[in-house]
Amino acid sequence: MKVFHVTLFLQLRKSLGLLCFLQLFDAVNCLAKENTRVLVLGRKHMLMNSANWKREIMKEMQNKADFFFAENISEDDAFLLYATLRSGKHCRFVTRDFLRDHKACLSSSLTRHLFRKWQRGHQIVFFPSADGRSIKFLPALRYDCVVQTTGDTWHIPYKDVFEEKYSYQVPRKWLCIQQKL
Repeated sequence: MKVFHVTLFLQLRKSLGLLCFLQLFDAVNCLAKENTRVLVLGRKHMLMNSANWKREIMKEMQNKADFFFAENISEDDAFLLYATLRSGKHCRFVTRDFLRDHKACLSSSLTRHLFRKWQRGHQIVFFPSADGRSIKFLPALRYDCVVQTTGDTWHIPYKDVFEEKYSYQVPRKWLCIQQKL
């Protein structure tokens, strides 16, 4: 089995068509520039030349990354999780999927907690720029986003505004409180 630095799975919505394909192309190019070993997980329909999938661009991407194409009706999240875990603890993954269904299948709260912690440390978030001309990656966290204490000092993660949070959307601001004796 090949070892990858990043497994990339961009959930594509038919309504966005060519736009999603071009975002995938941009993501592969961006990661390839960093000499990152990339595995792109997709579905077999991506190999067909169509208005949304350009065969020549797909070939160009295949020269920059490895690809695995699952059946069009498959549950491809399992492939993403397997490839990421099998590639080792250094491997990160890119997906817009929050993996809620997988968390819900885990039997204990401890296992769900460990999965969320692993996800926060390995999921890279992909954002197209506002103008749609470039992409940005928000790196996986290198720390656990929970209250941390050292001696008489507390570090508390917080957000300025309340909003529904997904597993990768964690506070990036910290409140530092020190007890005065």
